Formats: sequence, C-alpha cells, structure tokens
Amino acid sequence: MVFNKNSGLVKNVWVPLILSGVYTKDQVPALGNLKEVVESVLADIQ
Repeated sequence: MVFNKNSGLVKNVWVPLILSGVYTKDQVPALGNLKEVVESVLADIQ
C-alpha cells in the first residue's frame, strides 16, 4: 500500500489522533509507507 499526504488514513485518522494526544507517532503501524507519511505531515505542521 502506498499512502500520500492526502490519503484519508493519514489526514483524517492518524494525524488528528496524534495531534489530540490519543496516540503517539511511535504507535503508527508499519503499513506500507504510512508511518513515514504521517511523520512528514506532522513535521510540516510544526
């Protein structure tokens, strides 16, 4: 599976959950490139 910054799982699930403190970025599953894309989006926000 290949994710990008606009993938629903990235922008609608993992990024908001991390920003709200429900999960940490270390808890993002190693599913394709999901973890790398989530970390990239978080870096862009901060």
